[in-house]
Amino acid sequence: MREEASYGDEILTKVLSDRYGVHVAETARVPMGTETVNRRVTLTDGQRVFVKQYRVSADLEHAQASWDMSAYCRAARVPVPRAWTDRRGATLTRFEDAAWVVMDEAPGRVATDTLTVPRAQHTGLLLGRMHRVLASYPRPARVRQTRWRTADVEEVAAATEKVLARAATQEHPRLEHLHVELAQRREDLRTHAARLRAGLPNHLVAQAGHADFTRTNLLVQEDLITAILDFQGEMCLPAWELGRAAFDPRTVANSPSWMSCALRLIEAYRTENPGLPLADVRASARIALLYMLFSFYGTTTAEHGLPAEAAADLRQHWVERQVAIRRLLSRLDELEAALDAIGRSH
Repeated sequence: MREEASYGDEILTKVLSDRYGVHVAETARVPMGTETVNRRVTLTDGQRVFVKQYRVSADLEHAQASWDMSAYCRAARVPVPRAWTDRRGATLTRFEDAAWVVMDEAPGRVATDTLTVPRAQHTGLLLGRMHRVLASYPRPARVRQTRWRTADVEEVAAATEKVLARAATQEHPRLEHLHVELAQRREDLRTHAARLRAGLPNHLVAQAGHADFTRTNLLVQEDLITAILDFQGEMCLPAWELGRAAFDPRTVANSPSWMSCALRLIEAYRTENPGLPLADVRASARIALLYMLFSFYGTTTAEHGLPAEAAADLRQHWVERQVAIRRLLSRLDELEAALDAIGRSH
């Protein structure tokens, strides 16, 4: 990817000049994203834009579908940055063997801290609005996996040994801790997964969704969400996306107000999207817990080619998930009772 990034730096000026009729004054790489190279660009007229360069191997048909979905949400008052169209009217412009998207630079920053109750409320309102709008959107071709719902528990538990071996090969800086954490994960999977699955509704609503509505894809200013980024544009379960947002591992692991944040987010969500069945809303906490149990994301980082700071943040995410699992397991009955009460009040 570094070679692609260097190549992109060389041709970025030509892309913007030839395809968009604007000229570059200054560029800066943004060390985020595993599928794209991202840059903040200042133009000669002082305007600032954000440019995404897609990997040569990227699925550009799916990328285009994702940008179409984001534009649909933007038209419905969801805060999505405006994507530019090139001189041919295309959002995704292909230049030689790369593909590019130019968009307005949105105000705000990616939050590195925990949710506050006001920010949780605003997050819930926007997620609810987005789901309500996308309920009538054409069904995307790509479907988000539900490994947490269908995968064989013993196979997943056994995979922890492969994860540990890969971490050792990569000289993981926390290898001894990871060994203990993966042993705990095996025990949790074998002890809790079947029981948690048994409490899920037989039917969960599936529709078009962002499919990666998480802290790293939201820009904030104080307690307001100013932009929703990086739509994956897949069929997914609103209850799953709601649970991921409400039970953000950084917040659950580090904030004494994590439960208040989660409940206020879900209550705000119901205000904007009352059509999601109560059974799905109630299941969101259980789904969030199952999703964490069945994911090893963050155990190893070398395969993502991330800068050191981003790799460290991803390892932190893994540790926070471990803490979040313990807290959700211990409070799940209380949470589901509180979610029932939210449902009865709306």
